[in-house]
Amino acid sequence: MNRFSSIDVERLRWFVAVAEELHFARAAKALHIARQRLSQTVIELEAELGTKLFVPGASPTQLTDDGRELLRAARELIVRAEAASQEQTSDAPAALRIGFVPGVTVSKWTRIWSERFPDIPLRVVALAAADQVTALREDRVDMCFVRLPIDRDHFSAIPLYHELPVVVVPKEHPISLFDEVTMADLADEKMQDASDIDDAAVILEMVAAGVGQAVVPHSIARLHARRDLVYRTVTDAPDTEIALAWPSDGTNELTEEFVGVVRGRSERSSRSPSGQSKAANGRASTAKEPGSAGKPAPARKSGSAGKPAAARKSGAGGKPATAKKKPVKRRGR
Repeated sequence: MNRFSSIDVERLRWFVAVAEELHFARAAKALHIARQRLSQTVIELEAELGTKLFVPGASPTQLTDDGRELLRAARELIVRAEAASQEQTSDAPAALRIGFVPGVTVSKWTRIWSERFPDIPLRVVALAAADQVTALREDRVDMCFVRLPIDRDHFSAIPLYHELPVVVVPKEHPISLFDEVTMADLADEKMQDASDIDDAAVILEMVAAGVGQAVVPHSIARLHARRDLVYRTVTDAPDTEIALAWPSDGTNELTEEFVGVVRGRSERSSRSPSGQSKAANGRASTAKEPGSAGKPAPARKSGSAGKPAAARKSGAGGKPATAKKKPVKRRGR
């Protein structure tokens, strides 16, 4: 085991992409991640290894000797990891891979799944918003919680909920005095382009620095909450919609079961494969019971409606009828 073995495979892949492209922006685009995120990962790798992997300030980008050493080792480690993954996949039970974009919380659904299907693993994969469609197309995930819109010609999607937009401002900003605002209230404000939510951390850092305000989905503001920032609802800005999506040709029993979990169907719902199976087993069990397979049930000895015969001799009002006494002959003295 070499000194690079402890580095997770995803970070190794990202490093290799930069090392082969020798260009951070092109590598980030190929990986479908934000350039800032890729740069931060490389900085963290250098801090972890205690060395520089790229020559500082070099243009174009150049690898250091340690960077070239890591590139050789990384390629080998990635090949080994992929081979091991294929072996595990062939032996492991069927699993469902669920992706989710920033701002989506999946813990409720994963908990229900683990309770309902303890023998079927659920693998949760965090994705960049820009990567949601690519991950589905490349079969890295089976289903994904996405932000609409999405191509409905090739993907099935179930809209789940709408998310209110909020404006994020410094804590001392006048907008902080209001509970909600309109876009007209922001007309004189300097606003940042916050359409790329994968860069939300950087955008909000700029807000805190006084560069300009930003309108983002509520969950993104909550995800990157800071003590020096506040956010207020923008009542007339376009909202965003979260949906569960998967390839149209990838529908199977597992995806249908997860759709049932997300939609709140009960475990015995007739619309889920497992519910249908349980219903069929229940019918088969009932058919084996006495009196259900065309055999007559034992005749009741009691009277109608299961009541004793004596009860039917009662008089009006439900009181029992009084039996007549036989006349007694008296003997003379």
